[in-house]
Amino acid sequence: MSAKDLAIIIPSRNEEFLKNTVEDLLKNKRGKTEIIVGLDGQWSNPSLIQHPDVCVIYVPESVGQRAMSNMCARLTKAKYIMKLDAHCSVDEGFDVKMLEAFKKTGDNVVMAPLMRNLHVFNWLCKCGFTHYQDKGSLCPECKSEMTKEMVWEPRKGTRNYAYCFDTDPHFQYHSAHRNTDKFKKEAKTGLTESMSLQGSCFVMTKENYLGLNIDDEAMGSWGSQGLTVACKFWLSGGRVLTNHKTWYAHCFRTKQANGFGFPYPQSGKQIDGAKKMAKDLFFGNKWDKAIHPLSWLIERFMPISIMTKDGKQIGWTQEALDNLKMIERGEKTADQWQMGKFVG
Repeated sequence: MSAKDLAIIIPSRNEEFLKNTVEDLLKNKRGKTEIIVGLDGQWSNPSLIQHPDVCVIYVPESVGQRAMSNMCARLTKAKYIMKLDAHCSVDEGFDVKMLEAFKKTGDNVVMAPLMRNLHVFNWLCKCGFTHYQDKGSLCPECKSEMTKEMVWEPRKGTRNYAYCFDTDPHFQYHSAHRNTDKFKKEAKTGLTESMSLQGSCFVMTKENYLGLNIDDEAMGSWGSQGLTVACKFWLSGGRVLTNHKTWYAHCFRTKQANGFGFPYPQSGKQIDGAKKMAKDLFFGNKWDKAIHPLSWLIERFMPISIMTKDGKQIGWTQEALDNLKMIERGEKTADQWQMGKFVG
């Protein structure tokens, strides 16, 4: 392949909609963009289209999502990298629109398109009953197994621009931020700051991808990616932005039987391990490339108010921020931190 401006890397294992994703990218890209698919221990089924702008890497034994992403990133000669999940659709000209934005911001930025929800398929029964993709495959009317009827369209009205993480830390949508004067002022430019990311899609330079060790394989295959990417940029002097002028649509998988579950084993121990490492690095103020403490980032986006359905506060209170500063001063440890308070 000739030199490209953007490489889209897709780590993949047992991904049912990978072919749809790749063909959607080919249909909608408008710039000098290549697609690098990493098949982690399993060949694609259905098979991928052969195309001069598609490169496929296959490893016979699974190495994990982060390691697979790194293999893909090292392969490209493109200046910019977009990491994308294997179950997404994109806006027409998304690649050109994203790289145009970098001309305004400079390269010390990680940027995501606004995120929509992808309606991949409906379940359809021979008796005529149909329902949405996340409801399971057993027909509630006649108890028969249903088949999938492809839709592959963004759901109307779904648009996400801002993300954060709570004191656990755990990913959250930062809906309240969209009502702030700061966000409204930035939105007029087409670019808004976000405290964190949803890890299914983001763009940065290859230099930053490798230099900041974005996919640190010590964190295991999966977990805490959005938080980690965002913190590595913010705390080292960069920025995290959402580009309002383009979008991608992401399919949120479920653990529903006979549905479309997760391709990697979802070990609670592994996910907790990634979260613990992220907490130690950023809450514990141990990341060696940081020029700002985490409290600086929290204060930049305060108020961060998130309520659960049962009325529990999981956002950042002043008490939680003060406790975080105690860790940063060495008065407490991150191991003693649970949901914004110290224990033990």
